[in-house]
Amino acid sequence: MLAWLKHYRRELLAGDIGAGIIVAMMLIPQGMAYAMVAGLPPVTGLYASILPPIAYALFGSSMVQSVGPMAITSLMIGTALAPLAPSGSALSVLLAGQMALIAGAMLFLSGLLRLGFVASLLSQPVMSGFTTGAALLIASGQIEALLGGGLASIHRPSAVIGLSSLLALWLAKRYLVRGLAALGMAGRLADTLSRLAPVAVLVVATATVAAFGLAPAGVKVVGEIPAGMPAIALAVSAEHWRPLLFPSLLIAFMIFLSSQAAAQSLAHRRGERIITNHELLGLGAANVAAALSGGFAVTGSISRSAVNFSAGANTPLASVISAGLIVLALSVPTTWLSLLPLPALAATIILAVLGMIDFTTLKDAWRYDRSDAGALLATTAGVLLLGIEQGVILGVVLSLATVIWRASRPHIAVIGRIPGSEHFRNIERHQVETLPEVLIVRVDADLFFGNVDAVVNHLNQLLKVRAANGLPTRHVVLVMSAVSLVDTTGLYALGEINRSLGKDQIKLHLAEVKGPVMDRLLRSDLVNRQLSGRVFLSTADAFRCLDDEHSPTT
Repeated sequence: MLAWLKHYRRELLAGDIGAGIIVAMMLIPQGMAYAMVAGLPPVTGLYASILPPIAYALFGSSMVQSVGPMAITSLMIGTALAPLAPSGSALSVLLAGQMALIAGAMLFLSGLLRLGFVASLLSQPVMSGFTTGAALLIASGQIEALLGGGLASIHRPSAVIGLSSLLALWLAKRYLVRGLAALGMAGRLADTLSRLAPVAVLVVATATVAAFGLAPAGVKVVGEIPAGMPAIALAVSAEHWRPLLFPSLLIAFMIFLSSQAAAQSLAHRRGERIITNHELLGLGAANVAAALSGGFAVTGSISRSAVNFSAGANTPLASVISAGLIVLALSVPTTWLSLLPLPALAATIILAVLGMIDFTTLKDAWRYDRSDAGALLATTAGVLLLGIEQGVILGVVLSLATVIWRASRPHIAVIGRIPGSEHFRNIERHQVETLPEVLIVRVDADLFFGNVDAVVNHLNQLLKVRAANGLPTRHVVLVMSAVSLVDTTGLYALGEINRSLGKDQIKLHLAEVKGPVMDRLLRSDLVNRQLSGRVFLSTADAFRCLDDEHSPTT
């Protein structure tokens, strides 16, 4: 906070105030709705929108990140609490705060230890698959609230309110921006106002319930909302630490990934830089603040942050203003919120989360890399069939498995010289010059325990093919321009290749070995004593030195 406050200018204030007002109007219905997803009293969503954004402003590096309740983390909280406490009970609130405390402490500690690199543990396709699966779970879980009962026991007034709200929200999302633009409104303002459509729909739905007395007729409403600020206190349940620990750690992981995606996207548009470890500190502080103020786990919201940015936010002061307005809303009589119908809230949740379903990434991955597309679909299926926690674990496993699978199958190319140059390219892609008794092979991956067998087998296969075609081999040159690491297993594999080739009177040469790799190889016997050939500075040097006849064959 000290960094941006130090350079704050008066001309930034108008944008921060405007964005703060608009985001507060979004946060009130969103916070209450996502508290329902978490199985908590709706007011806890408002509590989670007050201190957390202020705490994030102290440490976070994003200027426009909007921190508060979010759909996916709310679903994870609800899933973890379901077997431990009745929905909406005082115990569920206590345990939700305890989860926020655990998640916040882990995030803050990770920031202190500079563990921001964990953001790379989920690939974009896997993250997309997880988000899609979670969105479908959340949407399906709101059907009963939308219709006022199960499919076999629909409550008609509730269904009318819920489905009408859903239709109105869909129409606003699809056509409102276009309509406002047609009326001459600026595109940025039209987009911002269209995002406030849920507020207008909920106001109309609440007025309808009040005007026609639908609450006594069976339409479920939010009910009494306690006025005033939450008590600042830390309450924990000692016997629940163990069952809450693992889901809290998964929630912390998802908080960071979701928030990082929002922060990076908007920072790129603003020409700013996100400091990953500061984000961990900010998110950790925000969740500890949520635990102290009767809230639940919070994160940066992609959609809300985008609205904050579009509305003109310049600094985190916009989020502080939003928090202040929510305090103001809780300081006045809250009777107007008590008649807010749950079917309308369910409609806002359904439409919001269905927008998270990502068909674009699936289509792109299917065209570009089928393994990524398969990981996306498998993660979605895992979330739907196994559950949210298992879906996170499956996503991490699939991301790491994909990396290992690709690394274990490195690209290996036989290369030759482009005529009249010192450039060497794949003989299958270019017209090149080769030497009749020399095999030049480029390995396009690090040499480590996971892929050395594939490299050795591929090299042996190349030699067999050459022998079968009547091409004697006297020299093998391994071009290591793409090799940044040779681990101990890789070193032993190079030694084995050297010995195996030596038995057939073939010399092994290395070319274009990177400095750090060479430093390590020089500490081994391979380069100092065992290598049958030479280490060349460049492939071109190797080509010239091994050209015994000085007459390359095309």
